[in-house]
Amino acid sequence: MENGISVYPGLDNTLEENLALIDYAHHCGIRRIFTSLHIPETNYTALKAELAEILRAARQYDMEVISDISPATMGLLGIREFSPSAFRMLGISTLRLDYGFGLEEMAELTHNRQGIRIQLNASTITGRMLSALMELKANFHQIDALHNFYPRTGTGISEEFLVRKTLMLHKLGIKVGAFVPSQNRRRSPLKDGLPTMEDHRNEPTSLGARHLVALGIDSVFIADSLPSHEELEQVGELQDDLVVLQARLLTQNVFQQKLLQHTFTARPDEARDAIRATESRTLLKEMDGIIQPDNTIVRPIGAITIDNKDYQRYMGELQILRTPQDADPRTNVAAIVDESEVNLLQYITPGRKFSFRFHE
Repeated sequence: MENGISVYPGLDNTLEENLALIDYAHHCGIRRIFTSLHIPETNYTALKAELAEILRAARQYDMEVISDISPATMGLLGIREFSPSAFRMLGISTLRLDYGFGLEEMAELTHNRQGIRIQLNASTITGRMLSALMELKANFHQIDALHNFYPRTGTGISEEFLVRKTLMLHKLGIKVGAFVPSQNRRRSPLKDGLPTMEDHRNEPTSLGARHLVALGIDSVFIADSLPSHEELEQVGELQDDLVVLQARLLTQNVFQQKLLQHTFTARPDEARDAIRATESRTLLKEMDGIIQPDNTIVRPIGAITIDNKDYQRYMGELQILRTPQDADPRTNVAAIVDESEVNLLQYITPGRKFSFRFHE
């Protein structure tokens, strides 16, 4: 996945903090930087002084810089007239077009020879606008999209709205990104977090990010000013189309622990009561392992179970329960999904990949 951070020169962080953020994000495998050059609260004197250093660091690490721009941005950057080559020379490789750009201009820009990618606002795009871009013969290979973030509490979009807009763009082959807030240091002036989805405003960054991946988002950006190292590491670890569940390990059995470290695929013949792993029994055979009865307790929603040797040929069957079940001496409860993560089970549809991340 092409995941990202956000850097706002001239706002909250010092230049040193921003450069350290870029350095650690690169270390975590993050390859994209979002920046906005027209935030009203920005100290534009500081922005002009710091921007060149930030762009230099991005070039050093071969990181893509996405600039949220408007026609007023040119004056700020000292660009006399709008030109993709001028932005490319600065080190800005993707332009997220904000207010002031017409559809004809957008379509024309997608044919630029400098390799500048044009980014649409995924939250405000409409089917009519996309149809117009098709009629204007826009080069959709040069287009991607990024949802808005929402600084004011209560203004973030809903899951249903995000999914609808994202599916509309995906049908045209356009990749879509979205933002999650940091719970470490929040950006001025409101400092209420910068989520795309309102549900994520006060959730852990990792949970919001994994939720976006489960919803089909192609790239996740931390929107706030200075995320923690842990948050950067968690976003850097995201994998495309993989639902990762945080869980608590309940077993000391070596074979069960080894089995739980794998990535699984939900069976195509979906069970009513549980998510069944396609590969688990085969993996256990390859380990030449025997699962002894262990922790055969009542199984709540979110229980991660592994059938033991008393289930005969089903030994090694791994399930995540969608409905509670009574204890069965043939089935071990090896782990349990965190209560706050149970909502993610609905996205593990037939054929979907899933894995677990256990508490230290």
